[in-house]
Order: sequence, then C-alpha cells, then structure tokens
Amino acid sequence: MIIGNKEFKNDRTYIMGILNITPDSFSDGGSYTDIDTALYHTEKMIAEGADIIDIGGESARPGYTEITAEEEIKRIVPVIEAIKKRFDISVSSDTYKPTVAKEALFAGADMINDIWGLKYSPDMADIIKTADASVCIMHNRENAEYINLLDDVKNDLSESVAIAKKAGIADDKIILDPGIGFAKTLEDNLKITKNLDTFSGLGFPLLYGASRKSMIGLTLNLPVTERLEGTLATTAVACIKGVQFIRVHDVKENKRVIDMIEAIINA
Repeated sequence: MIIGNKEFKNDRTYIMGILNITPDSFSDGGSYTDIDTALYHTEKMIAEGADIIDIGGESARPGYTEITAEEEIKRIVPVIEAIKKRFDISVSSDTYKPTVAKEALFAGADMINDIWGLKYSPDMADIIKTADASVCIMHNRENAEYINLLDDVKNDLSESVAIAKKAGIADDKIILDPGIGFAKTLEDNLKITKNLDTFSGLGFPLLYGASRKSMIGLTLNLPVTERLEGTLATTAVACIKGVQFIRVHDVKENKRVIDMIEAIINA
C-alpha cells in the first residue's frame, strides 16, 4: 500500500490519527480549529505513534450540519499545508466533496478518505487519479436495509472499487473501510467487527474506525468521554483479525494495544 512517499506493509497494523478541524464533531468538536492547536495535536499524535493524520473539516456525526465546500476548504487547506511543511507524515483528507478533495490534494494531502465510497460524485475518482493519490473507500448507503449484511457490504464495496479501477486508480493505492456507524444498526456494527477477516477476501488493505462511536456507547451505556476501553477492545479485535489500519482519537493507548498484540503474534 502506497500513501504519499511511504509504503505500508500488509503484515502489521498502522494507526491513523484523527484531527477534526470542526466545531461540531461528536467527540472533539472545537478542540483543534486553529493552526497552532492543530499542529500541537498533530505533533503529539506523531510522537505517540500515528502513521497517518486524517484531517476532517466537516462533521459526519448523526444529525450533522452540512457546510459548503468553500467553508470546508477554508478550514482544512491551511492545516494540511502547515502539517506537510513541518512534519514528514502521510496526510489524509476526510471529505466526500470533489472540489474539497482537489484543493486538499493540491495543498499536499496524500489520500482522500471518502465516506461515500466514490459514489457521491462521479468526479471524485478522476480527481484522485489525476493527483496520483491514494483513496480510502468507506462503505455507506442511503438505504440501511440489508438482505445479507456481510455480502451486501462487500458487494457495495466492490462497486466502489470498480469506480476506482475505471478511473485508473492503482490497486496499491486503495484501502477499504466497512463503515462502522454509517447506515448500520448496533447489531450490524457488532457483526461486521466480529467478521472483519471476511473482508480481506476483497483483496485490499482494510481500515477500521470505531473510535468513541455509538456502537461502544450503546453496548456499554457510556457517554463519548468514557469510551476509551471499548475503543481499545475493538482495536484489539481488528488487529487480531488482520486489519492494516485503525482510525482513532487516542493514539498512545491504541498503539500500545497493537504493539502488545503484534509481539504476541510474532513471538
């Protein structure tokens, strides 16, 4: 897997640290909305073991308020430029809007993390290909009804992969994400987590993102501020199941879990 100028191997689990440049994200909205605090948090995540920084300018929480592409660009582009200037780290832009993706890639982002799996706009895949960037294709859909959950999610992801391939995006620049918390019930999210290894059959590295999400809150009856242990449990399962990328808020704690599991597996 190639992201920017870095190669990511398939035999270990890497950490994608979350940097939300938003006032209303469900977990950390408003914490890193200026460049100085964003850079400080980025430096902290890198020191704690982050391999990729995922920058989001619009909340994707349930009931979020959609913002214009212009506002999203205004939020994220200066931060991307500052991070790429200061740190040698792969940067992902969490956006589904093609105009935002284009500006993010021009500013130095190495990957687009698309929560609509290249299906929101027919222009997205071409923009990513033109920039020779990588893409994380997340599963999502308007209709949350499934005939067979696992098969349906895999089929939907295969459709997105076909869009990427048609645009000429190389296989070694594609990551798949089953989309925990998007168009899925609690039971759906738990079942997908239990069966993460089945998605390896699609032939691409996997990203898993359950950090602080409602799956954990509903299961443990805990507010978002108390979901660290639940997040660590999901990270452990994903790591054991062979997932290559974990998207998290709390880098240090998740890194320790991954390092311990990999030490045991490789003993």
